[in-house]
Amino acid sequence: MLKKQHGPAPTDLSRRERQVMDVVYRTGEATVSEVLEALPDPPSYSAVRALMRILETKGHLAHRQDGPRYVYHPTVPRETASETALERLLTTFFGGSVERTVATLLDLEAENLSDEELDRLADLVVAAREKGR
Repeated sequence: MLKKQHGPAPTDLSRRERQVMDVVYRTGEATVSEVLEALPDPPSYSAVRALMRILETKGHLAHRQDGPRYVYHPTVPRETASETALERLLTTFFGGSVERTVATLLDLEAENLSDEELDRLADLVVAAREKGR
């Protein structure tokens, strides 16, 4: 069963907005200049500033003032945002089916999984069975 979504929806972000959020999550907090330096093929300073204001309007970022500059930070912990994004992915592409989602991941990545990773996944399945009882 899917949990209720918390916080802003990560799927309402453009590619550039996701890149900005990745930088801010990675650093914990960042100024426009710091985000600009970390972006691949960065747009102009004013474009990054506008993106960060949009993200603040959408509820993904908040800021504090540090002298003349704004220092932005995420409004939702990365783990919560990840769970929300995964829940939306599960619903949108897999009809809410955890089994179909996991099966697809295993089909796509089976050759990249080590025996140790497969053992840990098997342990997670066992733990999920026990938790469900």
